[in-house]
Amino acid sequence: MTELPTDESKDAWQYQVRIRLSPRYADIARKHPHDAALAPLDALLAKHDAALKCQFDAFADYVAEAEREGTQHYPLYRWTRETIENPAKKAKYLEAFTIHVHGEEIYDKAIADALEAGLNELKAQMSDAIADIRKHDTNPAHNPQPPSYDKS
Repeated sequence: MTELPTDESKDAWQYQVRIRLSPRYADIARKHPHDAALAPLDALLAKHDAALKCQFDAFADYVAEAEREGTQHYPLYRWTRETIENPAKKAKYLEAFTIHVHGEEIYDKAIADALEAGLNELKAQMSDAIADIRKHDTNPAHNPQPPSYDKS
């Protein structure tokens, strides 16, 4: 049986950096990610072989895949579908972006720390664009657990 890492071995956790963009810049990032208005952000992402993924778009992709492949194999289908159909949540997630590095959603702490530091420096230049920066880890104690739905 594999044991989960303890807090003392927190380097075993993987990380993800997320940003929230202002509505104007979020729209640009979704439709024209290499637009000149985002050039400083684009350069930082390129430096780390990283890309933005809009969380709303990721949720919509998940729902579409689940509906194609069979929702019984997608435990978060119902929650995700309800989320993207809720106008307030849709607006929130249209401004939220996950940063993928080397095509991966989660990565080592050193990479996440470097991205976070670069984004914090960039936020000073692009304060009208970058509203928030967050770093998350895969420690289940720090993350909400999926909702449970009655399967009947």
